[in-house]
Amino acid sequence: MEGDTFVVLMPAGLRPEAEQEHVNNLLERHLRSQSRRRLERDDLMGRALALSERYLDGAARPTSISWVANQRRRWGSCSPATGRIRLSSAMEGMPGWVVDSVIVHELAHLLEPNHGPRFKALVRRFERYEEATTFLHGVSFGMGRPVDDEDDSDVED
Repeated sequence: MEGDTFVVLMPAGLRPEAEQEHVNNLLERHLRSQSRRRLERDDLMGRALALSERYLDGAARPTSISWVANQRRRWGSCSPATGRIRLSSAMEGMPGWVVDSVIVHELAHLLEPNHGPRFKALVRRFERYEEATTFLHGVSFGMGRPVDDEDDSDVED
């Protein structure tokens, strides 16, 4: 960026269509990145704390929550020992209630690290949890991702 101008450098000799496609791809990536940074900086922690307050009696208090691009199998992950929550950037564009269900799921891991009965009781406080889980299973299936809702792989030591 130079001021308010998005500047793209590319090799000489490209067809105009290839140049435009390159510019469009880079601009789209830049705008997604900016949107993710803005949500992370301005809203993600507040959103998590509000969800904790509403559904978990304010007991789950993450130390950080951020979008990450390197989660290919999971929608979110939690490190109970550090309080860190990471959300897959693959959820961009999904309905807010689906993202909220993943946040509640990861917040619940701060209180209960496994997927046992206590954990299930916590996440089911979110009224659309089952619907969101079904939505995410459908997206996972469509993307060729494994679908296993009893997997504890979203919890890290």
